[in-house]
Amino acid sequence: MSKLTRRAALLAPLAAPAFAQTNQMAIATGTTGGVYYPLGGALANYLTRGIPGMSATAEVTAGSTANFQLLGAGRAQLVFGQVDAAVDSVRGAGQFRGRVVPTRAIAVLYTNRMQAVTTADRNIRTMEDLRGKRISTGAPQSATELFATRLIEAAGLNLASDFRGRERLSPAESTAAIRDGKIDAYFFVSGVPTSAITDLAATPGTTLSLIDHDQYLDRIVAAHGPVYFAEVIPAGTYPGQTAPNKQLSVANILAMREDAPAPLVSQVLEVLWQNREDWARVHAEARNFNLQAQKTASAGVPWHPAAEAFWTARGAQLT
Repeated sequence: MSKLTRRAALLAPLAAPAFAQTNQMAIATGTTGGVYYPLGGALANYLTRGIPGMSATAEVTAGSTANFQLLGAGRAQLVFGQVDAAVDSVRGAGQFRGRVVPTRAIAVLYTNRMQAVTTADRNIRTMEDLRGKRISTGAPQSATELFATRLIEAAGLNLASDFRGRERLSPAESTAAIRDGKIDAYFFVSGVPTSAITDLAATPGTTLSLIDHDQYLDRIVAAHGPVYFAEVIPAGTYPGQTAPNKQLSVANILAMREDAPAPLVSQVLEVLWQNREDWARVHAEARNFNLQAQKTASAGVPWHPAAEAFWTARGAQLT
């Protein structure tokens, strides 16, 4: 195989069968300790009930990066994911290593908040205080791992040499590890509140501490593009949280493949839009799924034409 042929193969979209069986839909969500999973389970129920002949199932996954890889491989037809990982998938960058995924946004959901989590007894107040500590940067192939490594770099820390230990744990595993004294802090990017951090904050004798990091916005955007923005997690979001947390965020999207049939995309959105009030009862973050949110979408992720038509018809401003 020539160099040119090899390069073409690398840059081609990940091979996957087209939507031959549109009555079967695997929905890639995330870990059980996050927000994607309960929202995905409810979405699967809505689609199964609302689309004749449809059988939709929510799958537990490592998170965003893994989800877009599953989408590219044709092993998931609908995925939850962060915009930063989605942009990498479209460009064939980062963990996608030159393998382009034909990711297309169909909806913007809510904001994912980066949470740098520790407890008051560790005396960690700043990102710089993490030097020499034991940390978890999230499960392999998760959006947490992607965002956390970028934030650590933006804070001037070296992931390979500035920490006494680095684990790659799910949020539930990270909470157990910090309780057991195996790590000092962990990162988790999700909607708020999220069950794993709530569980830690509710542990008797534990005072939750969330590390501010919004001061690194300019550095992380300069390095990775305008997919991140500063927000604040209000005091009282978690048990015992007495101060607001100034942090960085990224938007979440629902995505399908470029070759997803337009009628199916329209049906998915119609069913979800009709059930949005019930969805907000599953998790509070679903309240942020609205017309106004759609304008924040893509930041480099193309819209599926059917989704673009769906939102435009309802008055959403997509640019």
